[in-house]
Amino acid sequence: MTVITTFNEKKREKQIKYEKSVLREISIKALKEKVQQFFGSSRFVSGLLMNTGIEEACYDVAIEAYLLGANYSRFGHFGESMDQIRKRCEKDHKHLVDTLYNFFLYWGHGSEAVMSESLYYMCEQYVNSWWSEGFNKGERRRKLRLH
Repeated sequence: MTVITTFNEKKREKQIKYEKSVLREISIKALKEKVQQFFGSSRFVSGLLMNTGIEEACYDVAIEAYLLGANYSRFGHFGESMDQIRKRCEKDHKHLVDTLYNFFLYWGHGSEAVMSESLYYMCEQYVNSWWSEGFNKGERRRKLRLH
């Protein structure tokens, strides 16, 4: 007897395999450094970062943004610019920024009222940074035919 698999199962397996190979290039040290770089100077966030759950949430969003950039890098292979590709995934990108921002607001218990706009921009820059890094790594992998 043969095992019947669907196209969606094969597609998901291929996606997981690609994501595993891309994630090998991220180190825990790089994740920690970027969190400190983007949020360490903020008085509000640096107090919250003492909680390991918040730091892990930053890592989760960073990994998702990195994978999003790496997955969308395939459109660069077809001649689209980075800005065009970023517009292509704008909905997912905004969702990641909003998730991180709302997470900080929730754990801040209202003490961030003065800093909310600057906090949003910090979250946006953090996600942009990881998205761009994933995009560049994905593009490099395609050029080296490692995809």
